[in-house]
Amino acid sequence: MTKKVLDGKENCTEHFEEREKKDLSETSAVQEQSSQNDESFIARIAELEAELSKQKEQSDKYRDELMRRAADFENFRKQKEREAMMASSRALENIIRELLPVVDDVKRVLQHAPLNSETSGEARLYIEGVELVKKNLEKWLDYKGVKAIESKGLKLDVNFHEAISQIDQPDAEPDTIIEEYQTGYLLGDKVIRHAKVIVAR
Repeated sequence: MTKKVLDGKENCTEHFEEREKKDLSETSAVQEQSSQNDESFIARIAELEAELSKQKEQSDKYRDELMRRAADFENFRKQKEREAMMASSRALENIIRELLPVVDDVKRVLQHAPLNSETSGEARLYIEGVELVKKNLEKWLDYKGVKAIESKGLKLDVNFHEAISQIDQPDAEPDTIIEEYQTGYLLGDKVIRHAKVIVAR
């Protein structure tokens, strides 16, 4: 019986030793597997960080390109707006320049119209019609920002006036405008036609 107990103890001891070895082996395998997993995770993290960095660079590149394109488009839009405004302004100037001789003719007609006492009823209607045309032309010019240049009695200013003749005028200082031959006009601050004037010597 003692032998059986001893054999049982030995078997038990062997079994525990084997179990211990097996547990150690499994633990070692788990640790090795864990170590491999850690290395794999670290490698994967490094790989993902590299990919993220690459994607961030690409994203920054696209963002910079987009910002450049947006700035280019904004500059293009502003340039086109300026061009459209300039074209509109030039068109308006051309229309006004073409219309000014008509305004001059209407003024001349009224300057040479007979006085009220000399006109018959029928002629008076025509004169009133011409006055109405003149008034409407002046109203339209005013609406467009066109102003007549002041001349008579002022000193000659080559920025606004063009002297076409000089006459002796004892009671006037030299270069004083005596008479306006043709009215000049401003569109805003821009001279679209200089006033043609006669000045004192």
